[in-house]
Amino acid sequence: MSDANGTRVGYVLKRYPRYSETFIVNEILALEAAGVEIEIFSLLPPTDGHFQDIISRVKAPVSYLEYAGIKTLDFWEAFKLASQAYPNLWLCMRDAVNEEHEIVYQALLLANAIRDKGLHRLHAHFASAAAGVAMLASRFAGVPYSFTTHAKDIFHNNVNSDDFNRKLLNAETVVTVSDYNVDFLQTKYGNSAQNVKRIYNGIDLDRFTFKPPQWNQNEIVAVGRLVEKKGFDDLIRACAILSERNIEFNCRIIGTGELLDDIRNLIKHFDLVGKVELTGPQPQCEIIKHVQNAALFAAPCLVGLDGNRDGLPTVLLEAMALGTPCVSTDVTGIPEAIRNNDTGLLVSQRNPRGLADAIEKLLGDFDLRLRIAQSARRLVESTFDVKQNSAALRNIFCGDPQKRKEPVTAAL
Repeated sequence: MSDANGTRVGYVLKRYPRYSETFIVNEILALEAAGVEIEIFSLLPPTDGHFQDIISRVKAPVSYLEYAGIKTLDFWEAFKLASQAYPNLWLCMRDAVNEEHEIVYQALLLANAIRDKGLHRLHAHFASAAAGVAMLASRFAGVPYSFTTHAKDIFHNNVNSDDFNRKLLNAETVVTVSDYNVDFLQTKYGNSAQNVKRIYNGIDLDRFTFKPPQWNQNEIVAVGRLVEKKGFDDLIRACAILSERNIEFNCRIIGTGELLDDIRNLIKHFDLVGKVELTGPQPQCEIIKHVQNAALFAAPCLVGLDGNRDGLPTVLLEAMALGTPCVSTDVTGIPEAIRNNDTGLLVSQRNPRGLADAIEKLLGDFDLRLRIAQSARRLVESTFDVKQNSAALRNIFCGDPQKRKEPVTAAL
């Protein structure tokens, strides 16, 4: 295990904190517990009205690299400060050709922070603006950068392949969250993606205590943003099928999003008011209670018409850890966690009838629910423990302590 003492990492995020990105918070907390010193840099201020309670445990200070309303004078002032510390800055600016001006400005601010805060390296989440800023700041300041790429930043139709390829080539290491993603990236980008490593998103097992299913439960629970890729409209249709079959159930969907009105109207259309409840966003402590007291967890994920899809939903792993049997779909990295008839049930995407069949099967077979719950917990403990997975990331950050670079200091 590499020594983390003295390693200072700048985490670059598009927006922090965000209600839906508990996987980043889990990662930061595990790294901090292992002795990695972290500074968080957010390109944008938070906009969510709700935040997960674990955010309060993060020790890392947060700096906002805001660009809204900047003037030309602000840009050149940031450039002047950076050029005093980094004499080769003019040469490095060649790498900023064709970049958006706000990306360059934020990279200059970040380069100055690398000097001021004595950072050894940068790590970004998502191969979008955050990775772009980290890449340029890394070039300006002469420190390595890495990034974790997840799902939308890989698969969405608007992903710029040339830009993604450049980020791959310039990163010391690229992390992604499933073997499916590794195969996809290496197939699409060839040699540029040879440095991609799979590190699963981990969960804190101390917070997700296993509780065996209870035989008399009949509640279906689902958690996530109300967006196309989550497949919640298929869940509503599956509930309509269950209702036609006179299956006793209640369904609770926790979250909010752009499709709220559409899903609410679909519930009314299928006369499911009272059987399907939209509870809005909830703090994680409440989500844990709802998931743990449910008969099963449903994650009917799909590939959106715009190419967007989930990588491997963290909330699915959390449900598995809690002892709640899961039904999901065979898209992207999900089969790496949900092994059909072993750690959960898998159906094809966009298949409400198959989803209804799987839900009915679990609701009617307590022994199956118990067996799946126990098997799922064992898999989570062996493969998705955040302490274990963050150790792999820590090794990337720390490397050989004898070869670790000293932080950049201001030129005299």
